[in-house]
Amino acid sequence: MKTDAVRGHLDGLLLAVLEPGPLHGYAIITAVKGRSDGAIELRTGTIYPALNRLERLGLLRSSWQTTGERRRRCYELTDAGRTSLDGERAAWREFTAVIGSVLDPATPPGSPA
Repeated sequence: MKTDAVRGHLDGLLLAVLEPGPLHGYAIITAVKGRSDGAIELRTGTIYPALNRLERLGLLRSSWQTTGERRRRCYELTDAGRTSLDGERAAWREFTAVIGSVLDPATPPGSPA
């Protein structure tokens, strides 16, 4: 998948994979890759700045967790993050409906595919 196609939706992707519960960075990368059947492979250099930004915005909170001898920073959604995810999903549905109406004019917007 083209990196440009994912770039504008990174926040929504990160919030969505954190919806079920806290994850550390590598688990977030793995979750996105798994949910996309391998089509989206995020790099650590992409997600950590985004996670830090989302935390500064109050959409995520993080804490250090120790597993064995490893310390990992785990991220989870805040209430504001859940609200933001709802907005991301609504915007995505609107976006796909509008683009779909242009790319596939046989299916009018709002009608079942």
